[in-house]
Amino acid sequence: MPQLLRLGLLSSVAYFICMSLAHFFGIKVPVLFVYFDTPYYAYQDKVISFAVISYVGLFYAASRDIKVVPSALAVLGVTVLGLVSVNMSEALASVLTEDQPTWPYWLQTAMLAGIWLVLTGFFLFRPKA
Repeated sequence: MPQLLRLGLLSSVAYFICMSLAHFFGIKVPVLFVYFDTPYYAYQDKVISFAVISYVGLFYAASRDIKVVPSALAVLGVTVLGLVSVNMSEALASVLTEDQPTWPYWLQTAMLAGIWLVLTGFFLFRPKA
């Protein structure tokens, strides 16, 4: 496996570990919490923290076996599409104040899309052995 791809996947593992810990402990900071300034229930964040552990396992497995990379990329791509859907939803708008901007959520969605794009590029344009 190309080193840049492996490094990108392992960096994603580290990122998802941090995200999981932030959700578990309710540390609502941008980058680790997409919707950091919206109302929430603590139990929801615990559930999210456990779900994010699946990303940790998937991206770690992908860093060890190139055959797993397409699955990791597909999951991250669907996540980005899901965040786009939430960002555009009436459900999100209904919990925001009138003057509360959505650009922080879009910025974080774009960051995750960027990670997907970089990893996809590393995968698709890797040297073929």
